[in-house]
Amino acid sequence: MIYQNERKDIFSHGCYFRKKLWAVGLSMSILLSSVLTGCTLPGQKKVEEYIPPETTAGTQTEEPEQPGMSEQDATYASLEYLDTMSDEEKVGQLFTVNLESLDNTKGDYFEHRKITKKMKKSLEKYCVGGVILFSRNIWNRKQTKKLIRKLQKNSTTPLFIAVDEEGGDVARIGNNEKMKTTTFPTMEEIGENKDADYVYEMAATIGKQIYKLGFNVDFAPVADVKTSEMNSEIGTRSFGDDPDKVAEFVSAYVKGLESQNVCSTLKHFPGQGASSGDTHQGSVDLDSSISKLRKIDFVPFVSGMNAGADFVMISHISVSRVTETSEPASMSKLIMTTILREELNFGGLIVTDAFDMASITEKYSAVDAAVKSFDAGADIILMPEDLPKAYEAVLKKVQSGKITQKRLNDTVQRILKLKFKKGIMTLEDMETPTETLVPESSAK
Repeated sequence: MIYQNERKDIFSHGCYFRKKLWAVGLSMSILLSSVLTGCTLPGQKKVEEYIPPETTAGTQTEEPEQPGMSEQDATYASLEYLDTMSDEEKVGQLFTVNLESLDNTKGDYFEHRKITKKMKKSLEKYCVGGVILFSRNIWNRKQTKKLIRKLQKNSTTPLFIAVDEEGGDVARIGNNEKMKTTTFPTMEEIGENKDADYVYEMAATIGKQIYKLGFNVDFAPVADVKTSEMNSEIGTRSFGDDPDKVAEFVSAYVKGLESQNVCSTLKHFPGQGASSGDTHQGSVDLDSSISKLRKIDFVPFVSGMNAGADFVMISHISVSRVTETSEPASMSKLIMTTILREELNFGGLIVTDAFDMASITEKYSAVDAAVKSFDAGADIILMPEDLPKAYEAVLKKVQSGKITQKRLNDTVQRILKLKFKKGIMTLEDMETPTETLVPESSAK
């Protein structure tokens, strides 16, 4: 057994050697496991194959060879890797942050387009699980690729690199001419004029293009059924007001992204298409009953989950008629655990909407928001208002036993498993030292 202070020392300076030994042993174990048991877990659900449509040129979007692991091997690898991690490393995996969280020396919305020394130190200290890039961070193809490559190289554990690339109005990459990628109509227009085959091809194209840049997570598609014309937050981002049609298009979108090995994200659960407010600007309460949510709002989410969505993003709206409180869904155990996990049987990653939005910051500190959300069932806290405070608060709860090791391990293992499945984490990565793992005394 390695005592905590010894583990911290290893964590700071010896991760390369520890994980290299782990990788060698694990590779042998996985090989033996595959030979003996095959690559399908008992009871594993099999998603029905989706045959992509032909384009007008008579060709299909090319599906790349999937670089990740099988379900069983990813499960085994994630459990083995988890056993090597310190509490500090585990807690870091719970956060996906913007670049300003890693380096706020130039303000909260600085146009960081390259990695800084402060970012490198923050990546080493907090071991975050992911980074999200915005339009302000994306200048051209060469710069974007280099930024992502440097972020990955300086991370102890390979990162989720996320972007909001929905198509239409919300396209951080597509709406930048220098990125030379395909642009698409709004989802509202597509819902009115196109079909599911078009949506599949659109999502596959988006996935292929952002994957080449280094992104592995797309915070899309929007699965909200827009039933309120007063809804400015969703606007033209929804496929429409017919839950069955939205469900069909959401399913096609998920399958298109997944065909390119890009993680898809259903948002914004439990569905905020009927709201009239904007959670970016303040608190919003959705006046919907549980029966209405099940009949309308949940339909596209269930369809997307069945299609293989990796993430579900939780909205900050409150649903007081269901929860009997004014707490946002992103802090509601009833919404995230009882309904999403247990009733709808979602086994993927639950990620919150951004925690720097006014609906959160007006009522909650960074500490309270992170702890309450994780306690309620979230796996990943997106963009906490203050990363150091949020991280330290969760770590303190873990070390005091108020957050159990089982609760922490369950979430981190889900995160690691997906990274292994998608090829974000590989045994080869674990054998290659990163810049941040070189002891300062040895660094040039």
